[in-house]
Amino acid sequence: MTGRLITILQLYPKAMNIYGDYGNVLVLKRRLQWYGYEVNVLAYNTGDKFPDDVDLIIGGGGQDSGQLQIQADLLMIAPRLQQLADRGVPMLMICGLYQLFGKFFKTASGDVIQGIGLLDIETYGKSERLIGNVVATSDQFGKIIGYENHSGQTYLGSGVTPLGEIQLGAGNNTDSNTEGARYNNVIGSYLHGSILPKNPQIADFLIDRAVTNKYGVFYSEPIGDKFVGEARKVASKRPR
Repeated sequence: MTGRLITILQLYPKAMNIYGDYGNVLVLKRRLQWYGYEVNVLAYNTGDKFPDDVDLIIGGGGQDSGQLQIQADLLMIAPRLQQLADRGVPMLMICGLYQLFGKFFKTASGDVIQGIGLLDIETYGKSERLIGNVVATSDQFGKIIGYENHSGQTYLGSGVTPLGEIQLGAGNNTDSNTEGARYNNVIGSYLHGSILPKNPQIADFLIDRAVTNKYGVFYSEPIGDKFVGEARKVASKRPR
């Protein structure tokens, strides 16, 4: 497969990458290379030109101040992101960018940070901070393991489906048992840790969608995930 290139775009790494979510980019890059693909990783920050050719988009978490820094720019590129999402381009948005891919984030102080509405979700800042290990289950991805740290509580509308159902932890909010949201090939989640090193099934879903969109089919040989399995066992047994 030499010469087959996949381009990964990381959104706002300067402002929205405080929880180690760059690890998701590293996992996608390495697994793509193991599958025989060449990988180009691009960064998009406020004021940059949005690249013409993007196969997979990743976004991370940030503080409220970081969300305010990128808000105007994110709204400006929103039509392009919506177009790509509608075309089936896979995306993974964590925590802060998960919130801003929704309709809005109303902070605990009452300020409203407008989102781009790509995901049918609304987020409200609460006094309680949801912190700790999370285990969720998904019909498609099996057991999902991660770590949450957020004060915003997100509520899903009819236009999205949950990423998973909570077995341990809080997830989207304290009123339901859901974690994350999905629309087409876009995944939003509160799970840090980073999420993809412990959940290669999600990483391979994003890779499959990116490669299939560009080249028509995704051929792969199984990757030995022994160490991932051990890490998942340990993480799933950790208390909140």
